[in-house]
This record gives sequence, C-alpha cells and structure tokens, in this order.
Amino acid sequence: MFRDLGVPVFDADAAVHSLMDQNGEAVDAVEQRFPGVTRAGTVDRAALGKRVFGDAEALKALEVILHPLVRRREKQFMAGAHRRRASVVVLDIPLLFETGGQRRCDLTVVVSAPAFLQKMRALKRSGMTPERLNAVLAKQMPDAEKRRRADHVVPTGLGKGYTRRCIAAIVAAARKHGRG
Repeated sequence: MFRDLGVPVFDADAAVHSLMDQNGEAVDAVEQRFPGVTRAGTVDRAALGKRVFGDAEALKALEVILHPLVRRREKQFMAGAHRRRASVVVLDIPLLFETGGQRRCDLTVVVSAPAFLQKMRALKRSGMTPERLNAVLAKQMPDAEKRRRADHVVPTGLGKGYTRRCIAAIVAAARKHGRG
C-alpha cells in the first residue's frame, strides 16, 4: 500500500530471500556454517530452518551471516532513494524494535491485527506450522509493546479501505513535515 502511494519500500525479508536464492551472496557462507543445507546454489530454507529453529546458538550464527548483508542492502536502498530525492521511504523490517533498528528511523509504523487474525494469516503461509509460529512469536516483542513504542499504528483487521486511509494519512503527514 505504501508503494501504491509512490513510497519506495525496502523489504528486509525479500533481501534475505535474495541473499539465499540462486547464487545469492549468503549461499556459500550459509553452506560453510551449516553443511548440507544448499541445493544447486540455493539455500534450502526448510533444511536450514530445521537446523536453526530451537537452537539459539545456530540462529545467532545465521544472523551473523545475514544481518550485515541485509544492512548493506538497506544502505544501498537508502542511497538510491536519496539520489532520487524521495521525501519518504519505508524500511519494512520484521524485528525492527528487537534489533534496535528504530534508531535509524525518523518515525515508526506498526501494522497490527487482533491476535486471532494474526495467527490465522500466519498459518496460511507455506511451510508454517503452529510449532514454527510459536517459535517465531517467541523471538518477537509482544504486539502490545510494539504498538506502544510506535509513532503510528495501522490496524489491519478493519478492512483494506480503512487500512489504506490510515497509510495515506501517515504518508501525507510525513511528506508535509519532511519526516520519512
């Protein structure tokens, strides 16, 4: 929805996928640290997930590989947006508060829905199981705390039209006040 309003969006999850896709920058390092998790130049994310979920040390080792590469891509995105004179940009970063990333932002927006709706949406994703969802949620700050810390909260349980209006208001205010 931000893109629909002409706002450049950096998607950290997409960056991670790209890093681990065919001949991605992280493939060799991931294979070296977790032998047997690559196939034909691509990280087999299911195999990698079996190795790191539930193992804090392994997950930390994966983050040591991925986070600097994602951060470098974020900086490249920001430099490109600056060259194009974008007045507002979005950094879509799932663990923004948990990693201290909010310090790099002029303002923060949390997209939120009631817990039952979040769970229902998450379980529709390919490869998601209740156990994996619980592991993911255990790493995350509670939604109520994220909403408390955010400058803006966009509720997504009230229909797409309402969500679009909220996002449009946030973008308009950010452009007006020169914050992005």
